[in-house]
Amino acid sequence: MKHARRLVAGTLVAGALALSLSGCGDSADTTGRLGPKTKETPGAPGASASQPAPSPTGGSGTASDEAYRKWGLKGPLEYAPKPARKPEIPKAAPGKVPVVDRIPVPAGEKVVFLTFDDGAEKDPEFLKMAADLKLPISMFLTDSVASPDYGHFEKLRDNGSASTINNHTLTHPNLRTLSYAAQKHEICGQQERLEKRFGHRPPLFRPPFGNYNDDTLRAASECGVSSLVLWRVSMQINNFQYAEGSALKPGDIILAHFRGPSELKGATEIQMTTRMLQRIQEQGYRIGRLEDYL
Repeated sequence: MKHARRLVAGTLVAGALALSLSGCGDSADTTGRLGPKTKETPGAPGASASQPAPSPTGGSGTASDEAYRKWGLKGPLEYAPKPARKPEIPKAAPGKVPVVDRIPVPAGEKVVFLTFDDGAEKDPEFLKMAADLKLPISMFLTDSVASPDYGHFEKLRDNGSASTINNHTLTHPNLRTLSYAAQKHEICGQQERLEKRFGHRPPLFRPPFGNYNDDTLRAASECGVSSLVLWRVSMQINNFQYAEGSALKPGDIILAHFRGPSELKGATEIQMTTRMLQRIQEQGYRIGRLEDYL
């Protein structure tokens, strides 16, 4: 029963965040090149790691001393080392995958995780930024928008930061409107394409808009997914939007998007990311690699 309550709570949180990403306020337009969203009542709210995980603390050893200044930061980023033991994630029911919307780290362990969705924007300058700062990014790619230049995301994966490539469906539909067979096609189809292109079957999956149901959890399991990953914090154009409270919490998974000026009201992907990193630093958090904890 406790697990059920946690799952429902996570579902409501992600549903609220899905609404927050619909273009309100200073938020990024998440439809854009992905096509229009199906009108919906939000419900319950892939990885090819060819590099070893980063292990430095205090920002030393991953990014050059001058990199942070180059990209508009006041000080070096701090990175969390790989934990000696992965946190315990509540187990899913048989035949389903677990749903994770925050990593259960100790309360005093101020670490958050960077995730970027879809792959619509392919800014070469962002590749330089991510490489210079050694940002460990968990990418969740949608085939319909990322596949025209999967090489861009391969470069991001292979820049020495241990970034990873994960599954965000073939065409970015609202999975809750689809049958089990159609959901399985969207998830397994992208698993197969990413495995063929990048040589590794992603263990992580994120449903578009954060929407899923029991069929999604069963289909993801059938497709070889180990965890369905949601979020508690979303990066808009200038600031974070929180599912609860007004500050980051230990273990928060941060959602951002590969977006350009047309969706960011004139801002660039680099400007958005700089602001995101500044907010993380202002609140005294380190950046962890999601796959080191899952």
